[in-house]
Amino acid sequence: MNNSRGPRLFGALILIAFLIILGIFVSKLDMNSLMGIKPYKRGMLETQLDNNMVASVSIEQKLNSRGGTLYITLKDGSEKSLNVTDVAETESWIRSYGIDPDVSEVPGEDWFISLLPTIIMAVVCVFFFVIMLNMMSGLSGGGNGGKLMEFGKSRAKMIKDNNKRLQDVAGLDEEKEDLNEIVDFLKTPEKFAKMGARIPKGILLEGPPGTGKTLLAKAIAGEAGVPFYSISGSDFVEMFVGVGASRVRDLFAEANANKPCIVFIDEIDAVARRRGTGMGGGHDEREQTLNQMLVEMDGFSENSGIIVLAATNRVDILDPAILRPGRFDRKIMVGRPDVKGRKEILEVHSKNKNLGSDVNLEEIARTTAGYTGADLENLLNESAIIATKRDGAYINEDDIKKAIIKTGIGTEKKSKIVSDKEKRITAYHETGHAILFHVLDDMDPVYTISIIPTGVSAAGYTMPLPETDEMFNTKGKMKHRIMVSLGGRIAEALIFEDITTGASSDIQKATELARSMVVRYGMSDKLGMINYETDGDEVFIGRDLAHTKPYSDKTAALIDEEVKSIIDECYKEAEKILKDHEKVLHAVSKLLIEKERITREEFEKAFDNAMDPAVTW
Repeated sequence: MNNSRGPRLFGALILIAFLIILGIFVSKLDMNSLMGIKPYKRGMLETQLDNNMVASVSIEQKLNSRGGTLYITLKDGSEKSLNVTDVAETESWIRSYGIDPDVSEVPGEDWFISLLPTIIMAVVCVFFFVIMLNMMSGLSGGGNGGKLMEFGKSRAKMIKDNNKRLQDVAGLDEEKEDLNEIVDFLKTPEKFAKMGARIPKGILLEGPPGTGKTLLAKAIAGEAGVPFYSISGSDFVEMFVGVGASRVRDLFAEANANKPCIVFIDEIDAVARRRGTGMGGGHDEREQTLNQMLVEMDGFSENSGIIVLAATNRVDILDPAILRPGRFDRKIMVGRPDVKGRKEILEVHSKNKNLGSDVNLEEIARTTAGYTGADLENLLNESAIIATKRDGAYINEDDIKKAIIKTGIGTEKKSKIVSDKEKRITAYHETGHAILFHVLDDMDPVYTISIIPTGVSAAGYTMPLPETDEMFNTKGKMKHRIMVSLGGRIAEALIFEDITTGASSDIQKATELARSMVVRYGMSDKLGMINYETDGDEVFIGRDLAHTKPYSDKTAALIDEEVKSIIDECYKEAEKILKDHEKVLHAVSKLLIEKERITREEFEKAFDNAMDPAVTW
């Protein structure tokens, strides 16, 4: 009923304390100095006495003290005051000028009065500290003794009524099969103990973001029907030394009291990065937290009923000690789903959405190669938003296509004004990419070509349609990718005999791919099958500060030569193809300028017509 009384009282007390402190501070100030008035000194009094300017002087001497205060009245009517340390000496000095001062005694200042400001200050500080303690307790949930001293307690959230099940996880059949035995152990541990089997203490789920690692962990706990402790790696580490280690101890103590259970640590790389690296070097707070985690996982007895699941997308920077058997015994790769998995994921996320009869989930699954589960959920959500904005009763195929472009490329900026010259340059640029996509055997067919600006600087785009999921690249396919990347720049040079800055990102991709062929994949004839790749990761993510190249300067120069050689070779081959298809270049560019965006069918029809000898251009 009176939830606001506490904050109001606290605010009033803060105001009172501030006014008291301000009053003490002001009382100690020399107001004359603040107002720019020169202080009255003995030398000024002496000058006035010499010039016969003083009318009278009265002296007040403090009781039991030699000091006192002089009150001087000048002949012009003004009054001055002056503190002196020796009243007797001062009185004799003034009498030498023929002035008889009036001397009186006043009571001295009580010692208690002089200490009163200090006492008040101390009381206010203590009172303020007590109020702060109570407020911290209230904000943290109250209770006897408050929550302030529970700063080192675990922040893990315990979920008992978990409604997630393995059937809710689509596209991860093998991963679910690997984790099913964890469910069996948590339900019937005696079966494994009888056989002498030791259940893994920890399981590390690794894979790209959005592939379903967290969902999989929740589903395992829900399937087993055990408490599920969820915490992020960043929740352990604070600026205060020892807090992280304390939270680790508290987490495992709580888990031990509620076993069997599952402890899930999301983004474990935030706390379990390789020790002794980075700018901080040695024994910092994060390393203390990691050390405590290692100790706690070592302290598990075999088949204790506590399973630690952890998720990360940066397993390469984790400390080796936490990956050894006995801590995280098993590592399960949760990768991007294949076409079958994508279709299953789409079926799960489309259950509560109104799909039109023209929507083919299998075709969408083939179109979205490389998408994760989170990407597919976002795709259908964006499709639903697009359908809602056009006041549609259901999601149709066109909504899906727009969502694919929006999530993959970016929102098209149709309102942006583009000059005819820039539109023509963009059309030939994108057509150059599209022709190479279509002609080269290792490339995917064209899905959409557009000269409508997207993003910050993209004047257009050419989107391919992956038809299969491939596990690796060949040397020939990587060269073809470089040729496709260079196609836009080549088309500009052929048609306009000039080049623009629009190919900067294409050149960057081509260069990175050519360098990877040389230094990572051993595809250089001159350098051979040797990996020359240096670890370019920053020291802040767990790499050594001191790092040298594993090859000589001569080899570095040779690497640069080989990269340039690959780029030059691909450029010449791509240029020859575009010269041979110059009719297509003109035809498709003309169509693009007219329609601004064309589909695969429209592109292939224009391509075939342009290559038909019977058609004159």
